[in-house]
Amino acid sequence: MPWGNAIAVTGVLRAACVKLALAVLERWGGAPGAGAAAHERRIATEVLRSMSEAVCVLDRSFDFVSVNPAFSRMTGYGESEVIGSNASLLDSAQHTSSYYVEIRDTLQHQGRWSGEMWQLRKDGEEFLCAYECSTVLDGSGEHAMYVLVLNDITEQKRAEQELRYLANFDPLTNLPNRTLLAERLSRAIVRARRQGDRIAVLFLDLDRFKDINDSLGHAAGDRILRAAARRLQDTVGPRQTVARLGGDEFTVVLEGLASAAEADDEARGIIAAFEQPLLLDDSQEIAITPSIGISIYPDNAQVPTELLKQADTAMYQAKAAGRRTYSRYTDAMDVSARQRAMVSGALRKVLDRGELRLVFQPRLHIATSRIVGVEALLRWHGPEGDIPPAEFIPLAEESGTILEIGEWVLREACLKVAKWQRLGLPDLEVSVNVSALQLLRGDFPGMVGRVLAETGLPPASLELELTESVVMSNAQQNADKLRALRDLGVSLAIDDFGTGYSSLAYLRRLPFTTLKIDKEFVDDLSQGSEDAAITTTVLAMARSLGLKVVAEGVETEAQLRFLREHRCDEIQGFWLAPPLEAAECPAFIRRWRPSAGLPSLEADLAPAG
Repeated sequence: MPWGNAIAVTGVLRAACVKLALAVLERWGGAPGAGAAAHERRIATEVLRSMSEAVCVLDRSFDFVSVNPAFSRMTGYGESEVIGSNASLLDSAQHTSSYYVEIRDTLQHQGRWSGEMWQLRKDGEEFLCAYECSTVLDGSGEHAMYVLVLNDITEQKRAEQELRYLANFDPLTNLPNRTLLAERLSRAIVRARRQGDRIAVLFLDLDRFKDINDSLGHAAGDRILRAAARRLQDTVGPRQTVARLGGDEFTVVLEGLASAAEADDEARGIIAAFEQPLLLDDSQEIAITPSIGISIYPDNAQVPTELLKQADTAMYQAKAAGRRTYSRYTDAMDVSARQRAMVSGALRKVLDRGELRLVFQPRLHIATSRIVGVEALLRWHGPEGDIPPAEFIPLAEESGTILEIGEWVLREACLKVAKWQRLGLPDLEVSVNVSALQLLRGDFPGMVGRVLAETGLPPASLELELTESVVMSNAQQNADKLRALRDLGVSLAIDDFGTGYSSLAYLRRLPFTTLKIDKEFVDDLSQGSEDAAITTTVLAMARSLGLKVVAEGVETEAQLRFLREHRCDEIQGFWLAPPLEAAECPAFIRRWRPSAGLPSLEADLAPAG
C-alpha cells in the first residue's frame, strides 16, 4: 500500500476510535440509572482495552485518571505508575514548557486540540506522537475530564522523510539528484533573470570510470564515486549546487557569474583538484580525472533542460579533445553531436560490412639500417568516406565495440605478417595497439594466445603497444596480465612515453621490453631545445632499464642523426615511409636501401656485412 494511503487510513481509524470512546464517556458522564451506569462503564472499559491506540483520561488538572493497555505498551508506564501523576510526566525537552501550556489552554477554552508532539517514554526514549484531545462534559455541562488518544508516528514520519529524501537526493553520494537539480536550476534562473547575472552548468564525466569499475568491482566503484563527490563539493564550495545525475555523471550549477570566463576558471580548478589521487575508504589511492562540458545562461539557453543538454554535448567534445579537459558549448557542437551519433551507430556494423582495413608503417633499426618491423594501424572507410581514427576509436572504446574490433585487428595483423614471413621476410615483427578496455575486460592473454595459434605467427614476432594511461589505470591488475602476456613470449611496448603520468619506479617492475618516444618530443631536437633534453634523458633511462627505444614521428635527416648519435634503437615516421597499404608493404621492405632514402648517411647506415 502506498504510504499516502496508509497514512489516510490510519487517520480515519483514529478518528473513529476517538468518536467511539467519547460517545461512551459522554454517556458515562450523564445521569442514567445505577444499572445503566454500570453497564456503560463496562462498555467503556472494554472499548478502551480493545483499542490499538493509546487512550488516557485526565482530570481537570491534567492528572491521569485512567489509561488503557495500549498506553502502557507505548509509553512503558504501567497504570499504577501514572494514575494520579500529571501528564507533564511525558513532556519532551524538544518542546518548551510554554508549548505545553499553550496546548492545555487551547483544550480548556476550545474543548479540542489535535496535532503532533514529541513525548518521552519511561526509558527516556523520545517518540513522535499524534494527539487527538477532547473535553468530556458532565451532566450539568461543566468540564469533567479530558480524553487523549495517542498514536506513535515515529516510524511513519521517518518513512515519509526517507521517501522525500530518496525523491530528491542520491543515496550513494548524498548529493541532489536530477529532480532536485532541475528545481534548484529553475530557481537559479529566476534569480539570475532578476539580478542580471549569468549561470554556468558544468557537466562532468569521470574518464574511463567504466574500465576501473569493471576491473576493481562495483563496491570499489561506489567508493570512488563517493570520494569524487566529496572532492567536487569541496572544490566548488558549499554555496554551489553539486548533483549526481547517475553513473559517473555529475553536474555543478554556478550562480552569480559576471562573465562566462569565470566558469572556465572554475572548470580548470576542478580539473586541477583531481590531479591528486582519490583516497578510498581502505586507504587505496585511485587516479581519475574528469572531462567537463559548460553551458551558460542566458548566452546558450534559457531553460534547465536545454542548459543540461548543451553542457552534456560540450562534455563529449572535451572527451574527443583527449579527456582531462573542459569545453564550452557552441552552436557548432550540435552538428558534431549528430555526426558523433551517426558514427557510433555505424561502428556496430563495420565488421559485417568489411569496411575496416589495416595499413602498416615500417620500423627501421638504425644500427643495421634494416627494416625489422611494422606497426599495424587501423583505418575505416565508411559509406561517406574515410573516418579518422581519432574520431572513431574513442567512440569504439566508449561503446565497447573496441573489443570485437581489437580482436579483428590483432588477428588480421598476425595473419598478414605470418604470410609475409613465409614469403621471404622471416624476421619481420608486427606491433599492435591495445586499448584499455581490451586489457581490463575478459581474458585478454588467453585471446592473444588463441590468435597466435590460429594464425601461426611466432609469439616473438608480436609486440603489443599500450599507452602509459592504460597501464597505470589499474596498475596492479594490469601487471598480472602483462606478465601473462610475456609468458606467452610476446613483447610489450609503452607507447607515447612521457605524455602520461606513470611512475618510473613502478615501470621498472613491469615486464616491458620497448619504450616508444612520442612524436611530441621528436619534433624539435635542435641543440639546447627542451625536446632534445627530454629525449636524451629518456634514452639514457631506457638503456639503464635494458629497454629498446623506438622514436615515432621521425620526418627529417636532422632528427635521424640526433637519434643515432644518442643511441636510439629504432625509428618510424615519414622520413622512412608513411603508413602503407598491405599490398604495398612487403615490396617496399624488400626494395629498401639506405642510399635511396638518405645518401648523406649511406656510409653510416650501410647494412651490416
